[in-house]
Amino acid sequence: MTKVPTVKFNNGQEFPIYGLGTWKSAPGAVTQAVKDAIDIGYPHIDCAHIYGNEAEVGEGLKAKFNDGTVKREDIYITSKLWNTMHRPDLVESAIRTTLKNLGLEYLDLYLIHWPFALKEGDDLFPKNSDGTTAYSDVDYVDTWKAMEDLVKKGLTKSIGISNFNKRQTARILENCTIKPVTNQIEVHPYLNQQKLIDYLKSKDIVVTAYSPLGSPDRPWAKPDDPQLLQDQKIKNIADKYAKTTAQLLLRYGVQRNLIVIPKSVTKSRIEANFNIWDFCLSDKDMELLNGFDCKGRFCPFTDAITHKDHPFANDEY
Repeated sequence: MTKVPTVKFNNGQEFPIYGLGTWKSAPGAVTQAVKDAIDIGYPHIDCAHIYGNEAEVGEGLKAKFNDGTVKREDIYITSKLWNTMHRPDLVESAIRTTLKNLGLEYLDLYLIHWPFALKEGDDLFPKNSDGTTAYSDVDYVDTWKAMEDLVKKGLTKSIGISNFNKRQTARILENCTIKPVTNQIEVHPYLNQQKLIDYLKSKDIVVTAYSPLGSPDRPWAKPDDPQLLQDQKIKNIADKYAKTTAQLLLRYGVQRNLIVIPKSVTKSRIEANFNIWDFCLSDKDMELLNGFDCKGRFCPFTDAITHKDHPFANDEY
């Protein structure tokens, strides 16, 4: 576990800058993926209620605790509050459900998954009678205040946000007693997020980069969408370092001092994705990769684009 560098959050917690993502990991495969990742040396597992696989992630964690590979304090677990549970009276029960599924007594990090709230209820993607997404008008600032209570109750060590733009982050900072430690956002060379990263850094908020490989298996991908991993310009840079395109992209995130969370359920890829600590990209190549930015967002959540709190509706950063 000593191989992965850490970053210090604004609350003093040390947190590893590398972890296994579990979005789109099928319940039947994710237990083994978690076990493999921990065996390989991943110190951080990134989860969320909406991924529908936290109980299976929990099985993998339990196996590795029981066989002595890691202790609870050796591993860092992140999860996220889903949009239908933003109402303050629902927040604590949401994290308790996640803890029960994961088989844990506390989380290391709990995030508000998106700034906009959806209609409360059992349906995680609620619809109106006309088929449009059903919204809730809960203010994310009120949700944040309920998140702060979770820290006070010892249910999570740190709290943060995800997919918040600059204006929304500023509103949280103006109304909080506990600052967010991180904002988890989509980051890769097609969407380098430099403006938002600079702003967050100025506020002592660490950035976690999701979809660092461009999320090629996202359910809404179209056949003619650009493929980050197949980009010849990126391949050419990777060849210089005798690394795969994926390894280059992951190293790019790490060298920007981001927490990077690639997803895979394939042991060989989980292993290859971890093999990024023996090389360093030159300043020139980092600049080159930054130059590929085209605001190419792979995860826009367009089904809720008309929500007043949608973070990308007005091309805000």
